[in-house]
Amino acid sequence: MISIAAIAGPLPRPTLVKFRHLPLPRRHLGFSLLPSSSPLRSRPETSIAGASSPPDEPSPLPNGDQEGSEDEEIDDGVQVELLKVGLNRRRVGARISVDAPLEAVWAVLTDYEGLADFLPGLAVCQLLQKAEGFARLYQVGQQDLALGLKFEAKAILDCYEKDLEILPSGRRRDIEFKMIEGDFQTFDGVWSILQAATGDRRDENVDVAFGEQEPSTLLSYMVELEPKLWLPVRLLEGRIKREIKVNLRSIRDRAQLLTPVDSLNNSNLIS
Repeated sequence: MISIAAIAGPLPRPTLVKFRHLPLPRRHLGFSLLPSSSPLRSRPETSIAGASSPPDEPSPLPNGDQEGSEDEEIDDGVQVELLKVGLNRRRVGARISVDAPLEAVWAVLTDYEGLADFLPGLAVCQLLQKAEGFARLYQVGQQDLALGLKFEAKAILDCYEKDLEILPSGRRRDIEFKMIEGDFQTFDGVWSILQAATGDRRDENVDVAFGEQEPSTLLSYMVELEPKLWLPVRLLEGRIKREIKVNLRSIRDRAQLLTPVDSLNNSNLIS
């Protein structure tokens, strides 16, 4: 997933920046991007002791340019959009095509304690609590600075694994996440995996940016974030977009590596 490492980067005077330390030594999940036409859906509250409610449905995207400008770019197969939704709040979305079945991508995303093994900048990802459809994670994003210094950001995330949905266009499964403690005021979002049905490979949210060859599976990520008041979000925008691209490509490569080539044709058969 996209980790909190996306914001663990150099600031104008990094040696003066310190984040408070959380009491638990753990890890964190990360970003998730959905096209603006795919809002988060509500989920019943979990009965797990201490678990918070899933992320609230984010407010609709502003019409026109009410809150600020929208920035969109495409780089090496990853489409990223950044939208200003408040004075110090941003909504970031991204998506990438993956030549692997939904199950392979899901397995990568839910191997929580294995995320730090292949996501650059994610130093720690510890599974604190697990139950049916629920996981609580502790994550630490870390980046090296000059003179041997390190920059860290920490978070505890509640993740809600939604059931598989059978849609006219294919199959879909989401993971919603919500920060319950950490170095942000807000850090909530969703991962979404959509595998197109055979004979209907084009999803309405997939445009020509992905070329003439429609992807077998589309991995999307959306996050709405707001740093603490003392940290202007505009200082993080470039780093957030770069880290999301790196993370999505890393997840794509991991899922494709775990998928035998001869299984790709069978993966598109939907009963």
